[in-house]
Amino acid sequence: MIKELLKIKLDHIHVEGELIIPDHCQGIVIFSHGSGSGRFSPRNNFVAQYLKKLNLGTFLFDLLTREEAMDSTLRFNIPLLTERLEKVSRHLLKIPYTKSLPFCYFGGSTGAASAMIASTLIPRHIAAIVSRGGRLDLSYEYLPEVEAPSLLIVGEYDNDILEINRRALDLLQVPKKLEIVPGATHLFEEPGCLEQVAELAGNWFLKYARLKSNQKKQRIKTTN
Repeated sequence: MIKELLKIKLDHIHVEGELIIPDHCQGIVIFSHGSGSGRFSPRNNFVAQYLKKLNLGTFLFDLLTREEAMDSTLRFNIPLLTERLEKVSRHLLKIPYTKSLPFCYFGGSTGAASAMIASTLIPRHIAAIVSRGGRLDLSYEYLPEVEAPSLLIVGEYDNDILEINRRALDLLQVPKKLEIVPGATHLFEEPGCLEQVAELAGNWFLKYARLKSNQKKQRIKTTN
C-alpha cells in the first residue's frame, strides 16, 4: 500500500491532501468537498475508509486553503473549485503509480457540482461520479455534457436537494441513477445512513472503474 501526503502547487497557492493506494488497486476516488469542508471531513473520511476495503484508492485534499475557507463566498465559487479539482486531477495523472488507474469523483454538496463540471474538462479520464446531497443546480448547464456514469445519492427528508437532483437526473445523458436513502436528512447523520452512502458509492465506483479498465485493455489489445 502507498500512503503519501501530497502538497500540490496551484498558481499562487499550495493544496494538501492524503493519497492512499491499496495493493491491487481498482481505481482512485478523488473527493471534492463542499461548503468549506476539507480533507478532514468525518463523513468523507468514513466513506474513504469503506472504499479502501474495496481496494479503491482515495485522495482527500483541501480545495481551499485555511485562510480561504474562512471566506464564505469562496465556498460557493464553483469555477474556482472546479479549476482546482481539474488541476489536482491532472497532477495525479502525471504520477507513475496513479496515472494508469481509472479516476472517479466523489462530490458532496457544492463539491458535487465541481465534480460534474471538472469531469467535462477531462472526460476520457473519469470513470464514474457519485454525488452525495449534491447542489447540482450549480452545474445544471454542464450536466448534458457529462460523460461519466453518475450516481446521485440524496436523503429522503432532504426535500429541496431531492428536487434539485431529480432535475439533474433528467439533464444527465449518461448511465445514471438516483438513490434515495430512507430516513436520511442532508448530512446522513441518522443511524446506518452514511453506511448506505458508502456501500452505494463503492458498488458504483467498482462497477465503472472495472469497466474502464477492461475498455483500456481492449484498446491496447486492438492496437497491438
